[in-house]
Amino acid sequence: MRVDLLTKEYPPEIYGGAGVHVAELTRVLRPLIDVQVRCFGADRDEEGATAYRAPAELAGANSALATLGTDLPMAADCAGADLVHSHTWYANFAGHIASLLHGIPHVLSAHSLEPMRPWKAEQLGGGYALSSFAERTAYEGAAGIIAVSGGMREDILRSYPTVDPARVHVVHNGIDIDEWAPNPATDVLRERGIDPEAPTIVFVGRITRQKGLPFFLRAVRELPAGVQVVLCAGAPDTPEIAAEVQGLVTELQRTREGVHLISDMLPRHQLTQILTHATTFVCPSIYEPLGIVNLEAMACGTPVVASATGGIPEVVVDGETGYLVPLEQADDGTGTPLQPEAFVADLAAALTKAVSDPQRAAEMGEASRRRAAEHFSWTSIAQRTLEVYRSVLEG
Repeated sequence: MRVDLLTKEYPPEIYGGAGVHVAELTRVLRPLIDVQVRCFGADRDEEGATAYRAPAELAGANSALATLGTDLPMAADCAGADLVHSHTWYANFAGHIASLLHGIPHVLSAHSLEPMRPWKAEQLGGGYALSSFAERTAYEGAAGIIAVSGGMREDILRSYPTVDPARVHVVHNGIDIDEWAPNPATDVLRERGIDPEAPTIVFVGRITRQKGLPFFLRAVRELPAGVQVVLCAGAPDTPEIAAEVQGLVTELQRTREGVHLISDMLPRHQLTQILTHATTFVCPSIYEPLGIVNLEAMACGTPVVASATGGIPEVVVDGETGYLVPLEQADDGTGTPLQPEAFVADLAAALTKAVSDPQRAAEMGEASRRRAAEHFSWTSIAQRTLEVYRSVLEG
């Protein structure tokens, strides 16, 4: 069986959870089947990985239009595959076109949904209508859809009601617990002025509306003195949210010690060191299909305080591997908290509880790593993905 994986992100060009997913899925599938990766960006040296760039004629065009231009040669090169498997709207259209052109099934993995991220119109302008069109067309035409969580499956069926529920399968994201493991070194922390002994809360994520970072920064105002905050946050979606986050960080740095902002993309060995020495990890997302960052923290032996939205409750067990913060949200697709002040207060309370009992936090950290290892291994995810492929090919 030859499967062509279509994706925007692939090492070394990774900036989000979807890219991590594709890289790991490729690694565990290749011993089992023939996998050809087709990705965006610079040429790759890896055998079986081909990169594509937007046509020169679209230089300077709206980024969504350039994306669709990149998809077309990618789709053409899928000739000879038994099945195509696309990831994110960037490559979904390539998968759809390849399916029509070559008469092969298209499976797509749902890492996020455009209807659940309407704020992207701030970033893409009219391109948001294009990305939404590409995603909707692909979902409605796909032979199979893989949702990374049960919560994501519900979002798909709500957003695209014409999709047959029987075609939507749940296969969770995974984690490599050998690569993501406790890292006792402290050199990176000391170089950046981070105290490895202080009670510490760590955030890792892009500066985008869905990650809920401004809510967390407002909750930090209510934390006890002496609690250190490390923000590994970069790649802002828009100048507006970048300015909002920077303003909140600057305000906190004026009023309390130990607020560290790291805007560059850290290599894994540095990030595991920061995660390992955290008392707790925080995930204040208002939209999160699953949250690989939570699994990364858990694999490093760190408990998680997270909003109870999307697929997060399928990862974080309240009171066992961390704490879930209730979140009432608007049902208009924005995920906007209906009571933002209550959400901030509840988040602050859960974080205070986590950092105030280091022994309990350590116990939950051990439980977190066990859960990551037992329930989210990539080996089992590869087998479940192959089952979806076979069901589609036989159907």
